[in-house]
Amino acid sequence: MAAAPKDNSPVTLYPAPTRRQQDDALAWTEPPRAAELATQALDRLVHTASVPQQAGISPISLALAYLDWAWHLAASPGKQLELLALAMRLTRRAEPSDEAPASIGPADEDPRFRHEAWTHWPFNEWRLGFRQGQSFCREATQVSGMTVHHRDLTQFFARQWLDMMAPPNWLASNPVVWRDILESNGAHLAQGVLNWLQDVSGLPSSATQAHDGHFRVGREVAVTPGKVVYKNHLIELLRFDPQTATVYAEPLLIVPSWIMKYYILDLSPRNSLVRYLVGQGHTVYMLSWRNPDASDRDLSMDDYLRLGVLEALRAVAAFHPGGPGVHAVGYCLGGTLLAIVVAALARPGGVVGSRDLPEIRTVTLLAAQTDFSEPGELGLFIDESQICFLDNLTRGQGYLTGRQMAASFQFLHSRELVWTRRMREYLLGEREPESDLTAWNADHTRMPARMHHEYLTSLYLNNALANSAYRVEGRAVALADVRAPMFVVGTLRDHISPWRSVYQLHRLCDPEITFVLTSGGHNAGIVSEPGHAHRHYQINTRPAHGSWTDPDQWQAQTAVQDGSWWPAWQHWLASHSAARQKARPFPDRLALGDAPGDYVRQRYPD
Repeated sequence: MAAAPKDNSPVTLYPAPTRRQQDDALAWTEPPRAAELATQALDRLVHTASVPQQAGISPISLALAYLDWAWHLAASPGKQLELLALAMRLTRRAEPSDEAPASIGPADEDPRFRHEAWTHWPFNEWRLGFRQGQSFCREATQVSGMTVHHRDLTQFFARQWLDMMAPPNWLASNPVVWRDILESNGAHLAQGVLNWLQDVSGLPSSATQAHDGHFRVGREVAVTPGKVVYKNHLIELLRFDPQTATVYAEPLLIVPSWIMKYYILDLSPRNSLVRYLVGQGHTVYMLSWRNPDASDRDLSMDDYLRLGVLEALRAVAAFHPGGPGVHAVGYCLGGTLLAIVVAALARPGGVVGSRDLPEIRTVTLLAAQTDFSEPGELGLFIDESQICFLDNLTRGQGYLTGRQMAASFQFLHSRELVWTRRMREYLLGEREPESDLTAWNADHTRMPARMHHEYLTSLYLNNALANSAYRVEGRAVALADVRAPMFVVGTLRDHISPWRSVYQLHRLCDPEITFVLTSGGHNAGIVSEPGHAHRHYQINTRPAHGSWTDPDQWQAQTAVQDGSWWPAWQHWLASHSAARQKARPFPDRLALGDAPGDYVRQRYPD
């Protein structure tokens, strides 16, 4: 028998997952798929023929919304008379002294019209006409009898049409562009034409070629030192090297969304959340999701739960035997998946193999919804017709591409992401400067067909998690079973996970919840490093079993604090952690490679 090691050897400190654990994780099986009939294939091809023109939006869903509006308006002569009277009032020339609204001046709330040039004739008249058109469309889409979904969809696309036709988007009606043409002797407009030709042709310019490679994974971004410590078909588990002499006893496990590359949380060193955490004395683990291909079409939500979060937790427990537990962190849909896992572990009986899993000491959810009853404008793109349309699309491909997802997201903020951006690029000749965040945003990922269908249907369409109807291993899970303290972050301008929707977690469970509302959007609000200018946040804690507070009331009565919310989170984590201990690097001989690993580098020509 071998003698016991005389010192704290790496084998004792960090036992690797057993061969059986590795084999179980890899032993996923594809469920049988029903053969597609020729008639079904014909229907699928017809339904998806309009994908290039519709940017992934179901034309049937749009047509149903339009017909709902048109038929109810046709059957409402009173509403028609109201709209006629409104049109007459709006088209009648107003006297400047009594009807010209204050917002028509230089301090216009719409950033497209804030330049002083918009106060001069005839541009001020065009701006006024645009505003009047907005008022008319707002009233015209308020027709009684429509379903809420069709009403919202109609109003949304009416705004899209108006934003497309807005005077700032066109050369003839934008005074800012005319001034720039005179001041630059047309040089900027000429550069804008070149930008347009480059985009239409798809050929790279010398400027874009010069910028290529400025934000390479593992070189300029995703550079926090670490190791790949576990791997299966779906994830690589990264463990980042300690940067302090002592570390907190509880490691952090971060679950990013599967629709994004993990390094949104490990961008450049100056704004890397991972680097910040290890610099504060935390041992950080991160999931890096596989970028699926056609062979992964039948990966399911259960696979993402089992091979993803549960296997990562099991691996972390094996590397920290007898530890006090884990701080679990989830971002976006990764946070939703984490909430499902935590609820499943908290129910009587837990999940299969619960004894191999660590205790969840705390749960942090970053811009993650658990109640999808009010998902914001993203919910406009999710109904039965839209899901059927996407199913037909992904059945042929085996996955949804990143570009197809991006096309839908662009609709949500088309004014900023499409029209205003194109105006600057094509009329003013200004290219948006590349940054680590924009480079990450262009690093597209895919979603397997089956998993994509299941998460849209169960979460967005049926709101199964909030209704305690989501099933794990055949049994429903309820967030009401969760007892671990929670730290929940919402962002003010989030069009993917609206903060009021994120806030609804207060209704679904009773543990202590510290809620943070921070400035910024879905990504920029989370990547909000200390020292970033113009950042602010609000924070308050509801004690366990505390009373309900309406989100708007919460916002009104909670003080605004300047700066980043990261230090507040670090203070919260420290207050829920055991004493610090000596930091020990991960043994090289147990590592499967260096971070950032292989999965994050998977790219496809979508």
